[in-house]
Amino acid sequence: MPYHWSETSQVDKVQTLTLWPHQSLPPKGLAAFVLTTFTMITLPLFGLLGTKLLWGLLPFLMIAVLGVWYALSRSQKDRSILEVLTISPEETRLVRHNPRTEAQDWICNTYWARPTLHRNEGPVPNYVTMLGNGREVEIGAFLSEEERLALYANLCETLSSHTR
Repeated sequence: MPYHWSETSQVDKVQTLTLWPHQSLPPKGLAAFVLTTFTMITLPLFGLLGTKLLWGLLPFLMIAVLGVWYALSRSQKDRSILEVLTISPEETRLVRHNPRTEAQDWICNTYWARPTLHRNEGPVPNYVTMLGNGREVEIGAFLSEEERLALYANLCETLSSHTR
């Protein structure tokens, strides 16, 4: 699952949850895909070596390869989201690091923090939010439906253990 619980301090019972989107195409896979695309596009050009037609087609084919590379790298940057939820007995804090904007921060007293599962009302099925301090913030919207359900169960269990 693309999230991980860690206990940062056993004395204070502070737990940290780190969430990130699934990266199906790692950087090496991106390079391999672009190189394969380049190779497949240039194969038919070998028959045109020494002709003027080669120079007429080559710029358009290179623009296509650059377009594929740009689209995939942009998609990879858009998925570079990181959410960090820190739960201590006194305070719950959620920080979302976005790819192109400033980090967003939410702080609430742990006693009042409540996870909420919106089965059909949210932008995605099984939408999970955290409610407290007069605000409702989303958490893990980039996860799959099953992962959001597991996350909701984990959040309920962890928060209830901190409020006992």
